[in-house]
Amino acid sequence: MSKMTMQSKVFIGVLGVIVIILLFASLYVVKEGEYKVVLRFGEAVRIEPDPGLAFKIPFIENLTSLPKYQMIYDSKATSSLTKDKKPIEVDNYTVWRINDARQFLRTAKSLSNGEQRIDAAVYNTVRRKLSEIDYGEIISEKTQRGNLNDDITREVKEVLERDNYGIQIVDVRIKRTDLPPENKESVYKRMISDRQSIATKYLSEGDEESKKIMARADRQAVELKAEAEAVAKRIISEGEQEAGRIYNESYSKDPEFYTLYRTLESYLTTLKNEPVIMMPINSPYANILLGN
Repeated sequence: MSKMTMQSKVFIGVLGVIVIILLFASLYVVKEGEYKVVLRFGEAVRIEPDPGLAFKIPFIENLTSLPKYQMIYDSKATSSLTKDKKPIEVDNYTVWRINDARQFLRTAKSLSNGEQRIDAAVYNTVRRKLSEIDYGEIISEKTQRGNLNDDITREVKEVLERDNYGIQIVDVRIKRTDLPPENKESVYKRMISDRQSIATKYLSEGDEESKKIMARADRQAVELKAEAEAVAKRIISEGEQEAGRIYNESYSKDPEFYTLYRTLESYLTTLKNEPVIMMPINSPYANILLGN
């Protein structure tokens, strides 16, 4: 009886261990920011997108994970030709995510294969779009660069959605556009020459405009001066006329005083530099000087 009890305890203990092992083997955790893919004999049979605990058939079903968050793929710098046949090196990056894990596993099968699909779509689209734009527009027009990025993003998104890879393209951006080293020097020299020509044109136009402004200002100054002189002469003439009228009115009231006043004024003029004057003692002109 004791022996059977011991065997029973061992059996129950082993059974309990097996149950625990099976329980742990069937449980798995889905983390935030990932898809948990349940594989059965290599085929995806179930995908758990929500975080938490889930169950699988132990030893028959296996697990793999795919990222649920946005990822960035940096493309290698590639050469292309612009519309005006300029060779250009382009470096860009793509922001993407997996929006259908089952379809992604069925078509791309792995992240590296998915990035290869993205790289091919971006490469073809970028080459085609650059071939439609002159090099000068790419390096100098911010609005053109913005439109170019938006156009490339839209076309790459359409290609991958059409081929149904389970990939969502969020954004494609050109990081750098540069000339090959062997072409830089000639382009820089041409750019310097173009800028010098523009500067010379601006200086010439500025000089011409300056001369026009100075000529206009000189003409206006002459006109203003002539008008001012005419006004001044008119005012002086009117003043002299008014003074003459006042003098006449004043002198007509007392002719003797007027004669005396004019004589005194002549003294101021005559004796200004202290001259020697010879005149008769009884001269009317000398009477006032002598106090007579």
